[in-house]
Amino acid sequence: MATTSGRPVLLDGGLATQLEAAGQVLDPLLWSAALLKTAPAAIVAAHRAYLDAGAEIITSASYQASRVGFGQRGLSEAESDRLIAGSVALATEARDAFGTAHPGLAPRRVAASVGPYGAVLHDGSEYTGNYGVGRDVLCRFHEPRLALLDAAGADLLAVETLPSLDEARVLADLLGKCRTPAWVSFSCRDGSSLADGTPIAAAAALFAGHPGVFAVGINCTAPRFATELLDAIGAAVPDKAPLVYPNSGEVYDAASNRWSGTADTASFARAAGQWYTAGARYIGGCCRIGPAHIAELRARWPEA
Repeated sequence: MATTSGRPVLLDGGLATQLEAAGQVLDPLLWSAALLKTAPAAIVAAHRAYLDAGAEIITSASYQASRVGFGQRGLSEAESDRLIAGSVALATEARDAFGTAHPGLAPRRVAASVGPYGAVLHDGSEYTGNYGVGRDVLCRFHEPRLALLDAAGADLLAVETLPSLDEARVLADLLGKCRTPAWVSFSCRDGSSLADGTPIAAAAALFAGHPGVFAVGINCTAPRFATELLDAIGAAVPDKAPLVYPNSGEVYDAASNRWSGTADTASFARAAGQWYTAGARYIGGCCRIGPAHIAELRARWPEA
């Protein structure tokens, strides 16, 4: 999937970040996915905020959406599947309305978010990779949801926040069955390793030559590690476009469900310039990165 010559393709920021900024109270178990049922218009509005800020790719509210999670709130498998696939429809609705309002701009794209197994556990394990389950459990979790999102009409799949080598191996196999092009991004604990301690080069190399994956990178990782990680990824998978959409660098406490620290839009944009120099061709943000951050990136890299 070609990138824009002379500048990166801009991604959105944290969907939950914008939803909370708009006054939504998120379900501790389902996070923003709960709003697929209770407040779909709020999700459309959050997508639109990122599009208005300059994002060229928006990501669906399916990161924490699964049969397991919805089942814990009493929903049937059929209703869960409807909501998971519907997350792409909501993003598409926002994208199409933006396109109608801005016919002179290049078409925007929708990425279907494929979050890790740990996101459903709601214990912070997507930041450690310590799931305590085998490959069969991961396959049973990912396969039906991935199939739903592959068939939902998204432009691409965003397989994101992968913290472990085992989960990356499972998804490398499953993505071989998908028709929708995908990016893969990892959650990292430092400048060289996934959250579970696997060298980033080893994890990235799983996707070298993968026919369904066009980009490999990192997300939900502290920005200070991004350049070093991009260097390692570029060396391991030179056939894939590097991408980066880190968090704000603030610290999340899973026990209290709170963040601590500060985020600055100008410093984020300056750091993004360094990531582009390091090879990143898709740049955006994750947790605690909002529309104002993306607008700073758009100011740095205006559309022609």
